[in-house]
Amino acid sequence: MNKFFFLAFLLLISGNSIMGQNLDAAAFHNHRRSLSGIFTKFEKEKAGRMAFLGGSITYNPGWRDSICSFIQKEFPETKFDFINAGVPSMGSTPGAFRFEKDVLKNGPVDLLFLEAAVNDQVNKAQPLEITRAMEGIVRHAKRANPACEIVIMYFVDPDKMKDYRAGKVPEVIQLHEKIAEYYTVSTINLAKEVTQRIDNDEFSWENDFKDLHPSPFGQQVYYQSIRQFIDWELINRIADINTEVLPACVDEYCYSNGVLIKPNPSKKIKGWTMVNQWTPSDGKSTRDSFVNVPMLVGEYPGKIIKFQFKGNAIGIAVAAGPDAGVIEYSIDESEWAKLDLFTLWSKDLHLPWFYTLGTELKDRKHTLQIRLTKEKNPESTGNKCVIRYFYVNGGE
Repeated sequence: MNKFFFLAFLLLISGNSIMGQNLDAAAFHNHRRSLSGIFTKFEKEKAGRMAFLGGSITYNPGWRDSICSFIQKEFPETKFDFINAGVPSMGSTPGAFRFEKDVLKNGPVDLLFLEAAVNDQVNKAQPLEITRAMEGIVRHAKRANPACEIVIMYFVDPDKMKDYRAGKVPEVIQLHEKIAEYYTVSTINLAKEVTQRIDNDEFSWENDFKDLHPSPFGQQVYYQSIRQFIDWELINRIADINTEVLPACVDEYCYSNGVLIKPNPSKKIKGWTMVNQWTPSDGKSTRDSFVNVPMLVGEYPGKIIKFQFKGNAIGIAVAAGPDAGVIEYSIDESEWAKLDLFTLWSKDLHLPWFYTLGTELKDRKHTLQIRLTKEKNPESTGNKCVIRYFYVNGGE
């Protein structure tokens, strides 16, 4: 750690900036529910499970590790199961459908820290999709454990900073807040906090925070704010709150029963190959859980695969790499719809990507058909469709 970094960080946590008084992180915290019941469980049962669901900023080392260490020190006699369910590039829709696999893999969670605002914004997720996914995550967590408490965080990126400086609340935060308010979920607005601290001359984006993937300095900014949030909860303990019955859904088609289903054809499908340990042949980068795993690979136009499912939503999770093609799909013999699998980031990376193909379906059995076309994105090198999972949502 260089001397400037150390001095700047000391000033940050001491509350005195070079230019004047630092802002109080509490101004960016919304305590809608007490965490007292969870803390009491940690103390009485000497066991607890905490999960962190998000994208690469959650996946990478930094604020998350520091929060785990802080909680362990606060409850030294408690045995914790800390679940890192951060996966790079993934926002709220992937979070909703991988919740069972990645968050509840060891059982119900007591305390969930959730962040999807960065990838929902960067990936240009649509408002309806965001609302359904965020509500789905909250309901899934609460159904698994009615006493589960959730804290939603909003990490910073340049687009959010631009909005706040223009006097606007970023749309993605408005959408997340709608769900947080309805379900009385506490929130930590780190996007607004970082923007206002920079504008208060406490540090700079270019030299200190550096990127939406925070520098070590930025990770400490996140940690200190989240820790202050938890400190307030520890100090302001109240009588334990009884669990509540879940209210009616904001959207009846929310993804509250999202699951991932591995492709497992019962017989060989002409034009499609089940590869048990898939790796790309072009040497381009990959992501964990989407390489050296079973993949259903198609690369011959016109050859159809069929997938039968029961639920009200269906999609595919693919490795969208430099050779990603264009598919057509049909649900229950509907007209074929076209989808280009190539993304803004596919040129250099076999990117895990979730494509929702059908929603607002009747909660019954359906048949999805997929075929490759001869078309391809001008930047793509091929016509492949590499499926890691089908994902399905069953109605409540």
